[in-house]
Amino acid sequence: MEEEVQVDQNFPLFSRKTKPATRKPVPTPTSIEETPKQLDKDTNSGPTPSHITFSDLGLAGWAVQTCNELGMKKPTPVQYHCIPRILSGQDVLGLAQTGSGKTAAFALPILHRLAEDPYGVSCLVVTPTRELAFQLAEQFRALGSCLNLRCAVVVGGMDMITQTKTLMQRPHVVIATPGRIKVLIEQNPDIPPVFSRTKFLVLDEADRVLDVGFEEELRAIFQCLPKNRQTLLFSATMTSNLQTLLELSANKAYFYEAYEGFKTVESLKQQYIFIPKNVKDVYLQYILSKIKDIGIRSAIIFVSTCSIISM
Repeated sequence: MEEEVQVDQNFPLFSRKTKPATRKPVPTPTSIEETPKQLDKDTNSGPTPSHITFSDLGLAGWAVQTCNELGMKKPTPVQYHCIPRILSGQDVLGLAQTGSGKTAAFALPILHRLAEDPYGVSCLVVTPTRELAFQLAEQFRALGSCLNLRCAVVVGGMDMITQTKTLMQRPHVVIATPGRIKVLIEQNPDIPPVFSRTKFLVLDEADRVLDVGFEEELRAIFQCLPKNRQTLLFSATMTSNLQTLLELSANKAYFYEAYEGFKTVESLKQQYIFIPKNVKDVYLQYILSKIKDIGIRSAIIFVSTCSIISM
C-alpha cells in the first residue's frame, strides 16, 4: 500500500507568490481552456499541430536555433503545452510517457530565463538517482551550449569537499539527488545562501522523488529556497502523493497529462519469467547471450543498487 506524504504549512511544495510575477507575454496554445476556479488541467494525447514550431512557443531565437541544430524541428505535445506555461511564470505538473521530451519541456524555458539574468544558481533539479542526474546534465549542457552554461551534478559517491567548492562558485544549474544535497546543506552553513536567488525547483521523476522516504531531504531543500520560485514537476505516472500536493498547492499549478491512466513506452513489448532467486543470474546471462540472435543490439538492466568499481 502506498504511503502518503504528510503536508503542512512548513512543507510547501509549490511557490507562495506574494506579488504577480512580471513576465513578457508569450503565446499560449489556443486549445487550452482556462479554468481559474478549478484545477488548470489539460489532457491531450494528440500530436502537436503541424504548423507549430519552437519559435511559436515564445522561446528566444538562440534556443530555437539550438533546437534546430540538435535535430528538434517540432515540439512534442508535452513541450507544446508546458513551455508557454513555464515562460508565463506558472507552476507546472507534467505527466507524459518516457521518451516524450519531458526534459526539454522544462530545460528550454529555464535556460530562456537564465539568459535574461545569468547570475547565481537559477535552477535546482532534484532527481532520484545518480544515473538520471548525469543524463539530465548532458541534456542541459546540450540545450544551453551557446550560453557557456555552468551545470553542476551533486550526487552520492563523489567527494563532498569538491562538491561544496563547486556549489560555492554558484553554477547556473544544479542537478542533485535528495540525500547528497541535504547533507551538504546541513553540514555547511555557506551552502543554503547559494540557493537564495533560485528561480526554479524541478522535481524530475517526481513520483519517485516524492516518495515518503525523501520527505526529510525535501524539507531541508525547501527551507533554503525562496518562496517566490517556480516549481516544476515532471513524471511518467500519477501517484496519490502528487495528486494531494497538487490540490494543496498555494499557487494553483497548471496540470498537463498526455494520457489517461498509466502507460509506458508504446513500442515496448513486456514479458516476464518467474524463476527462483538463486538462479536468476544464470537466466539473465543466458538471455543476454541470445539478444544478438534476435536482432537486439543493447539492453538495460534495472537493479535496486549499483556499485562503482574503479579499474
